[in-house]
Parts: sequence; structure tokens; C-alpha cells
Amino acid sequence: MLTNRRLLSAGLAGLLAFVAAPSLAEDLPSRDDPSIAAAYEEGGRYFTEDDIPTFNVAEDGTVDWRTFSGFRRYHAECHVCHGPDGEGSTYAPALKVSALTLDYYDFVGVVAEGRQKVNASENSVMPSFGTNPNVMCYLDDIYVYLKARGTEAVARGRPPKKDPKSDSIREDEDACMG
Repeated sequence: MLTNRRLLSAGLAGLLAFVAAPSLAEDLPSRDDPSIAAAYEEGGRYFTEDDIPTFNVAEDGTVDWRTFSGFRRYHAECHVCHGPDGEGSTYAPALKVSALTLDYYDFVGVVAEGRQKVNASENSVMPSFGTNPNVMCYLDDIYVYLKARGTEAVARGRPPKKDPKSDSIREDEDACMG
């Protein structure tokens, strides 16, 4: 009987420690953070005060074109390793977190050049996508989608409403894809 009480007490203490522990989400910026929030728009593209691509989600849930395109491109090229909706997998990390914690230019560099970490406790390889136009022509779209997922501004799954593709985005896409 004493053993069961000790086990129960230890189990409750462990549960309380787990519930009381701060989560990673508390340390991440929210969608209203100036480093995330859209400060201005150009041709259907949204940017932060620091000129970094970001998302725009209207009150009714309508996402900007690049966020919608990012969902499509992420699921065509990235989810096989990184899991659906940027959630991560046993194989690769959650990119919805990386888009919030990694500097934009570092994010672009890792995708373009790849990265390899091999040591006694880790063996991970991110291949280079620098020559893949299906990734590089849409890298900002993927990035803003992952930022929107990381802040929970966009729920899991296909965004139900989207803004139309602007002429400017269409022209840039055509030029990049050849």
C-alpha cells in the first residue's frame, strides 16, 4: 500500500511538473509581434517592417495568395520529410518552428545550400534545393506559410479561402519558371 501511494505521489508530481513547465510556444513570437506582422503590401506580397516576407490573414480567415501557394508548395516538396503542415516528423524537424526561430536569410541559405550535421548524437542531412525551381521560385511562399503555421494564424490543412493571385506575382512566377 505504501508503495502504491509513493508511485501515485511521484506520478502526480511528474504530471504537475509537466503541466507547469513552460512550453516552447510561449517563447515564440505571436502573429501580432512586429517581427511577424505585416507592415506593408506590394503587389499582393506582404512584408514586415524589416522588409521580410510575411503572411496576411483577414478576420474571415482569407489568406493572402503567397500563404496559400506556400501551403501547396510545402506539401508538394517538403512534407515528405518535415511532416504535414510543418509539424515535423521523426525524420526531420518542425519547420513551422524554424520559420519563427531562424533568421529569414539563414532559412533561405539552408534550403538553397542544404545542411549536414553529423556527430556522436546526431546524423541529419538537409539536401540542397538551390537548383530546384519548384522550391526556389516559391521559397518566400513556403516561408510565409510556415510562419503562419508557427503562429497558429493558419490552422492545419488547406486554407479554405484565399486572395486571388496578383498580376505581379504571376509575372514573377512566369519569369522564374521560364
